[in-house]
This record gives sequence, C-alpha cells and structure tokens, in this order.
Amino acid sequence: MSGRSNPFGRGGWTPARLPPVEGTVAVITGANSGIGLEAARELAPRGVHQLWLCRNLDKANAARDTVLAETPSGKIGVIQMDLSDLDSVAQAAAAVRESVQGIDALINNAGIMMLPSRELTAQGLEKQIGVNHFGHFALNGHLADLVEAKAGRFVSVASVAHKGGVIHRNDVSLEKNYSAIRSYSQSKLANLLYILELDKRLKDSGLKSSAIACHPGYSDTNLQTTGPGAIWGAIMTVSNALIAQKAERGAWPTLLSAFDEEAERAQYYGPTGMGETRGAVGVASRTAAATDAETAQWLWDKSVELTGVDWSTVSL
Repeated sequence: MSGRSNPFGRGGWTPARLPPVEGTVAVITGANSGIGLEAARELAPRGVHQLWLCRNLDKANAARDTVLAETPSGKIGVIQMDLSDLDSVAQAAAAVRESVQGIDALINNAGIMMLPSRELTAQGLEKQIGVNHFGHFALNGHLADLVEAKAGRFVSVASVAHKGGVIHRNDVSLEKNYSAIRSYSQSKLANLLYILELDKRLKDSGLKSSAIACHPGYSDTNLQTTGPGAIWGAIMTVSNALIAQKAERGAWPTLLSAFDEEAERAQYYGPTGMGETRGAVGVASRTAAATDAETAQWLWDKSVELTGVDWSTVSL
C-alpha cells in the first residue's frame, strides 16, 4: 500500500463484504471468460439478474451453461456484441433496453491486450483503444439513462499497465508509431481518464449514478495469452503459472466497485501487494497522467467526436 492504510482492513476487501444484491441488474461485457466470468459466478447465487454482452455467442452460451449448472437459480441473459463495431454496440444496447428497465452496475470488463500488429475497428480506429475505451464509451452513453434510473454505477476495468500509458492526442490511433505495449497502455490510461471525467460530469449534472475504476492485478486469464503475439504469449504462459493470482481473486475489485456500499465514486480499487499485481484488495495507485483533468476532458470530447455518441440520454 506504499504507506497507505487499507480502508477495508489489513486483509483487504473480500466478497464476504458484499451487501444483499438480490434483484439487482448487472450488465457485463466479456463475461464469458476470465475476470468477467469469475465475477458472474460470484453474483449468480446472490440473485443478480445478469446480462452478458459478448462477441462470441457460442462461447458465451457455453460459459452461461457452466454457471447455471453451478447455480440453477441464476438469471443470465446473453446478447451478442462486438466492441470493435459501433453499429454492433448500438444494436446490443437496444437489445438491453428490451430486457431491463434499469441497470445497477454496467461493468466494462471486456478487453484485448497487446495485439502484435496494428489492427482497426469497423470504423477505422486502432483496435485496442477502440475496444477497450471507445466501444465501452459508446455502450455506456447509449445506456446511461438506464444506469441513472437505478442510481447505478459505471465500472471500468483498467490495469497497472496504465502507468506506462500516454494519450497520443495527435495520433490516438497510433498510425505513425504503433507498438503492442504502447497501444495497450494508452487504452488502459484512457479507462481511468474516462471514469474520472464521467464521474465529474455525473456529479456536476446532479445525477445519482456514479463511476468507479478497478483493476485485477496480475491474474491468470486468457487475456495474456490470446491477444499477444507468439513470443509475448509464451512468456506470459509461464509467468501466469509462476506469478499470477487466480482469476477468482482478480474479480474481487470488480465486485467491490460494482456493489459494495463503501466503494467511493471516482475511486480506483485493486490488489495492493507486490507492485499491485496481487494481495489484499484496497485503493490502487494512479499516475499523475491518470488524474489529469484537462486530458480527461479532451479524451471525452474526442470520444464523442469519434463515436458519435453524445450521452444525450442523460444530457451530460
């Protein structure tokens, strides 16, 4: 904790602290694997009505069947959504509206990591920031009034990788100087700046909803091995086995941010041990770049420009 005390005590936050959440609604992107799946597993027996927004329906339905085999009483719907296509995002948001009238937690969990070569979204944006930030920005804007209806929370899953991130204002899609790490770090920094600016706008507008960020530390998921190229994938396969904590623990900051009554708006939660890769869950550290209000405002305006989503459902 770098000299800071943990607000949840020495042992940190655990799911045992969750309040009753039966009957609440959670919309989770990418819940068919990794951190998202582990969060969904924890919420299912607690009576949370879940909607999973996933790119691959076959994998999502298979994961859903697994969770329902463990918790037959679980309430889980699956909607197809490709975050790299803003048209797909808009269609998924419309499907969510047909399913629920309010959202208690909109969890921006899905992500891609360290693509070895520069790829583009359907709208021509660099794919890592396109999926990890712009796609979620658009989804949240489409559904903002449903979150507000429940005084709910927007939750974004960031990463310790944000500490190496820079927002490349003159080349946000990295046409001139792409690298897998540069792109991923920028997208994770964008996650934190987004939450900072979103919560400010919600608060300044007198709205009841709020925004919180979290990160899973270094958790053993397929994110590290399915996105990176062969060399990085091989390295991470070994490091996952030797260093990473279980994905179940990596999901705890997400659960805290989504539903714990003690979670603070605009805060950032994650593991606090071993360089914040694992250990007791508490308040995580952010770089100065991640709290730069002027850059956060610029990123918001750029996101509106590039996605065409102006958050008019709540007039931010």
